[in-house]
Amino acid sequence: MKYSANSVWENKDHYDVAVIGAGHAGCEAALACARLGFKTIVFTVSVDSIALMPCNPNIGGSSKGHLVREVDALGGEMGKVIDRTFIQSKMLNRSKGPAVHSLRAQADKNRYSAAMRQVLEDQENLEIKQAEVVKILTEEDQVTGVQIYSGMVIPCRAVILCTGTYLRARCVYGDVSMNTGPNGLQAANHLTDCLKDLGIRMYRFKTGTPARIDRNSVDFSRMEEQFGDERVVPFSFTTDPEDVQIDQVSCWLTYTNEKTHEIIRANLDRSPLFSGMIEGTGPRYCPSIEDKVVKFADKNRHQVFIEPEGLTTNEMYIGGMSSSLPEDVQYAMYRTVPGLEHVKIVRNAYAIEYDCIDARQLTPSLEFRKIKGLFSGGQFNGSSGYEEAAAQGLVAGINAARKLQGKEPLIIDRSEGYIGVLIDDLVTKESHEPYRMMTSRAEYRLLLRQDNADQRLTEKGYQVGLISQERYDRLLKKEQYIANEIKRLNHTNIGTGSSVNQLLEQHGSTLLSSGTTLAELIRRPELSYEILAPVDEGRPQFPADLAEEIMEQINISIKYEGYIRRQEKQVEQFRKLEKKRIPEDIDYDQVKSLRIEAVQKLKEYRPVSIGQASRISGVSPADISVLLIYLGGVYGKDR
Repeated sequence: MKYSANSVWENKDHYDVAVIGAGHAGCEAALACARLGFKTIVFTVSVDSIALMPCNPNIGGSSKGHLVREVDALGGEMGKVIDRTFIQSKMLNRSKGPAVHSLRAQADKNRYSAAMRQVLEDQENLEIKQAEVVKILTEEDQVTGVQIYSGMVIPCRAVILCTGTYLRARCVYGDVSMNTGPNGLQAANHLTDCLKDLGIRMYRFKTGTPARIDRNSVDFSRMEEQFGDERVVPFSFTTDPEDVQIDQVSCWLTYTNEKTHEIIRANLDRSPLFSGMIEGTGPRYCPSIEDKVVKFADKNRHQVFIEPEGLTTNEMYIGGMSSSLPEDVQYAMYRTVPGLEHVKIVRNAYAIEYDCIDARQLTPSLEFRKIKGLFSGGQFNGSSGYEEAAAQGLVAGINAARKLQGKEPLIIDRSEGYIGVLIDDLVTKESHEPYRMMTSRAEYRLLLRQDNADQRLTEKGYQVGLISQERYDRLLKKEQYIANEIKRLNHTNIGTGSSVNQLLEQHGSTLLSSGTTLAELIRRPELSYEILAPVDEGRPQFPADLAEEIMEQINISIKYEGYIRRQEKQVEQFRKLEKKRIPEDIDYDQVKSLRIEAVQKLKEYRPVSIGQASRISGVSPADISVLLIYLGGVYGKDR
């Protein structure tokens, strides 16, 4: 049978889920659906861009490391792949409390992408297709399939949008404007019109990336060498810690100076960010070097990190100096930085504009309120970052599968994980810039540490079906060891013998004049469970694969016990409001005494609980009180 160009024809193969985009969100979404038994097809404009890192080739960092740990605890893939492909790893914020400790790993960019692609290719129920999706097909506000540029129609029961920064993408530096996606890859130019026709509200956001430079043109003697941790901590709870103790590469630190800033200020009129050539809103917390110089005019220098892109390339990334200035200005400003005086640019810095959605159109399950079976995840939801994307992609994939299973969606609340904070902020709060996860956004961050992500979320992953029985049993065994040992330490008294006081003296700790418990000694800042081992005769032997994790949890649980209990009480109050559900069919116009603004906002957002309603801008505590009284009177006191 012959077809004319772009003729519409139907693929007779059966698919349950179509995932549009194979970046970090798309990979997690597609894997989740396939692993839960649904035949899944994932579309990408280029199979060579699967799990691409178009900006800094690293995974994790402050708060982002928490997200990767949580993705892993739920059964996602990002943590496992970075553990196999990192070239340097650091636990950030070690000098601070455990709530803000965050793992960060520099990746081998090409190896990471290749490794993730291999995972997708080997996954049962998953098919990869290089094609541009141009239409989402619906009937009576229900997804029925997608159509690609060739005209082929692929029927399916659910669609997950993970288009990242590719929709109507435009890369810009100076007067140069190219209608391409990141790294010169093909943009997706046809889907936006369809989404608008479906009534989806769109934003125009932008982000940027620095230049890539030739390692051979860098003078490292003028920079500060940055090393990885002596003892590397893996991202995945399934990775054997011994497997990540590798020879690591170095990164380098240098600084801009007044000469750099003078060049930038003198050429601001040539920057698309300031000339009006770029209309999209950029991320406040990851500004370009132009933004830094203008907004922080009092600072005479800014940090610049020189980081390798991989083991098989001389390309290096200039962290901290993203820009959209013209090529000649880029050369001029980079060459004022110590160590970059003779630098050669391999790829110019650029800004990229792209279409994304107003995520307030989504439910907490990441499904569109008005289009059943259509889910969305990643930067397309108005967020930034690989880690934020992966977290949303995983949740969208899980919930698309659960919808097809006829089950309730997986909703992680703000007290359960950074993923819950991320999604709740996106679907509840108005945002006019790319959303970036930060530890300060999490109210209960002492409970939501990166070290206990498995204890918080692995059971949920097990219930969903992404965590094996073996892995779940391992967690239960670990938790039992921790509980038993903390109980023993709280009830084990230790005397004032010479060996005890000698140990305390060695570590600058106050000597004992009377007996105490081992737990009380561990609470001292200068002491730890490991340090007290020589005087702890009843210490059990832990399984080798769990020992480090168990000892870490013992130290944190005992040292921060008071703070943890206080935060747990706060969580109890929070959950009371979260449990007060709001019926889907509620008519807010009938709720007397609600302010007009509150009625408008509640009708727009359709919050699922009193807790979510209380976080909507424009809904006051008085409005919440009115709503509670109404729900109690109309729907019963259990609401």
